[in-house]
Amino acid sequence: MQFNEGAELDLSQVSDQRGVGGRVAGVGGGLGVVGLIIYFLFQQFTGIQLPAGGLEGLGNNTQVESGQLLEKCRTGADANRDSDCRVVATINSIQGFWTDQFARSGNTYQVTKTNFFRNSVNTRCGNATSAVGPFYCPADSQVYIDLDFFNELRTKFGATGGPFVEAYVLAHEYGHHVQNLLGTSDRVGRETGPTSGSVRLELQADCYAGAWAKAATTVPSANGQPLISNITQEDIDAALDAAARIGDDFIQSELGGGRVDTTKFSHGSSQQRQKWFTTGLQTGDPARCNTFDTNNLG
Repeated sequence: MQFNEGAELDLSQVSDQRGVGGRVAGVGGGLGVVGLIIYFLFQQFTGIQLPAGGLEGLGNNTQVESGQLLEKCRTGADANRDSDCRVVATINSIQGFWTDQFARSGNTYQVTKTNFFRNSVNTRCGNATSAVGPFYCPADSQVYIDLDFFNELRTKFGATGGPFVEAYVLAHEYGHHVQNLLGTSDRVGRETGPTSGSVRLELQADCYAGAWAKAATTVPSANGQPLISNITQEDIDAALDAAARIGDDFIQSELGGGRVDTTKFSHGSSQQRQKWFTTGLQTGDPARCNTFDTNNLG
């Protein structure tokens, strides 16, 4: 994935809290290794609100320190050379896509922030550590991510990794923001299972990520130049590889003891996640991502 060097970046869409202290706390409830993995999977890429007080108390990461980003992340050229700037450019592209999609239907998309943090963070959904992975908090309508998560995908999950895997993760989280704006998230409880509302919500967010990917090279920046100049088949393959490695069945069989229990599915199988990302990618149409109106989830 490459960015147009002259495209302008919008730093107002991110908040960098990594310079603020905060101790690493364990997950409450005495979860062991397997329990932590399942908890991580459930929270990762979810639009379901994190329970306030569900994790041990952490330091307050309320200070915003985005000055360094503002200095180094100005154009697509910066995004091509710096990983932080690449994330900023990707967020700009994703939100530009949804701004256009909402406008086409006569609605207004609400641009929101992604918060970079390290180790721990305070949100209106409660306190969280890096162990929960990237998440969207509907209470404050913001995305939270410890960017070290992308290393975890490679080292612990065995994913190929790369810039477009990062883009897929971020596009998925913004898919949850779209679901929150449209009221889709309100239809979903905490039930699990292969056809549960939780699975349908996650697969729809994967499909939304694919729809953005289809249009990514045409989404303009503030100065009218497309932010992203090129997405290769290798990029798409890396995203599909990541989708497979965060499927419920892969996590359970490879990291959770070897036994697959479909009644515990909350995000969908590897095959389902790949299918719905591909559906969005091939059609480019968010309307084709209605996972709630089909018996065939894949």
